[in-house]
Amino acid sequence: MQNFVDPAILFFVFGVFAGLARSNLEIPPAISRFLSLYLLMALGLKGGFALAEAGLHTQVLICLGAAVAMASGIPLLSYVVLKKFIGRLDAAAIAATYGSVSAVTFITAVQYLDTHNLPYGGHMAAAMALMESPAILLAVWMANKARAEMRNKPANNTPQATSMGHVWHEALTDGSQLLLLGAMLIGFISGDQGQAVMKPFSVDLFKGMLAFFLLDMGLLAARNVGRLKGQPALLLLYALLAPPIHASLAMVLGGWLGMRAGDLALLMVLSASASYIAVPAVLRHTIPEANPSLYFGMSLGLTFPLNILLGIPLYVWAAFSWVGI
Repeated sequence: MQNFVDPAILFFVFGVFAGLARSNLEIPPAISRFLSLYLLMALGLKGGFALAEAGLHTQVLICLGAAVAMASGIPLLSYVVLKKFIGRLDAAAIAATYGSVSAVTFITAVQYLDTHNLPYGGHMAAAMALMESPAILLAVWMANKARAEMRNKPANNTPQATSMGHVWHEALTDGSQLLLLGAMLIGFISGDQGQAVMKPFSVDLFKGMLAFFLLDMGLLAARNVGRLKGQPALLLLYALLAPPIHASLAMVLGGWLGMRAGDLALLMVLSASASYIAVPAVLRHTIPEANPSLYFGMSLGLTFPLNILLGIPLYVWAAFSWVGI
């Protein structure tokens, strides 16, 4: 219940209420974009400072390896399950959405750990960055394979396969991802001196900026629930059950690898999250045949609120119960 009295979470709830009430309250897109960039920059700096203090060691490599494994396994598993019930291109798009990650969910989880004085490694910000791309690349590969099979059928005019080189370029040069990694590198290089200089920016302002951004996310989530109207109940159930299932898989893998509780909690949060910004933007160009109402509505209308309100405290509790502090 402590999560529900956190000001940032309460602003998210307030945003959902305002959106459902059809209020004209709105955060201008330019400000929303600035808040997103600020949070990524601050998170990258905090991660870089923490990494500079702790140093590079085996535990870091284990966490990064586990992150890549989850980012590759989840979209493949999701695709195998979903293609049995919906078209392959829609299945590939949803698999990419749920195989990638939500930076805001991760940032909220980091703030939750900080608020409760629970330790975690700054390198998990790098893990988040690594988990952005594999799902997109796998989804494009799956979509290209599905298109090839469709073109072999008579009288079927399907779009040409998307160039993997183009997708690699988009995945690796995405501005948000570059900002996160660049800020982490700057934090790592500048170390304690940089941390002291940037503390008013990356620490003191962080909570207020996160609350402002979650207000906007609450408004956006409420206004996208309507996208799910008329969609198959199975997909709505998937949007609610996939997060805890993916988090459980991450918990088993991380526990087996000996990850520390805080790092494991963040890996579970990342695995349970779904992208609603980067991946949908890429999918509109790489898999235009897929229905955006499905993958965008599911991730933002159901999965994001579920993780913010209930998932984060549940995953943190499970991780610390599983391996201890």
